[in-house]
Amino acid sequence: MDRLWSPWRLEYVARGGSDTGCIFCDALGSSGSSSLVVFKGTLCYVILNLYPYNNGHLMVVPIRHLATFGALSNEEINEVGVLIQRAETALTEAYRPHGFNVGVNLGKPAGAGVLDHLHVHIVPRWNGDTNFMTVVGEMRVLPENVQTSAERLRPIFERLAQPHPSE
Repeated sequence: MDRLWSPWRLEYVARGGSDTGCIFCDALGSSGSSSLVVFKGTLCYVILNLYPYNNGHLMVVPIRHLATFGALSNEEINEVGVLIQRAETALTEAYRPHGFNVGVNLGKPAGAGVLDHLHVHIVPRWNGDTNFMTVVGEMRVLPENVQTSAERLRPIFERLAQPHPSE
């Protein structure tokens, strides 16, 4: 029998897949190399998904704990859009994907894992990236751990946040 080890999932499995607080609010309190936050803007931030579909799976999250787009201010909506744009640019530079899935799951019936804190997924995709492990084995194989992804993406986001000389 072959085994695929994913020890980083033990904490999630051991607590039954649920958290006592909001994972997105708690993420802003973490710092250092273990943080999955790759960029913090004024009203929103970009974080790596701890349980990604693919390497580089990012989420843009408003700092305020809100459940819907309707609750966002115009400034927050604008920053969400700007950070999605930067995420696409950063992921293209870091990973050279062939495409992206960008989406939001609002509500449990729509597949939301976190119901009360809005977040937008940006998932890099490559031709042929859905293989037998995902389809038959209901398992994902990721060649890079999320901490390495964070180290790769942080400097790109910092550079992208700098004003362009023509601005």
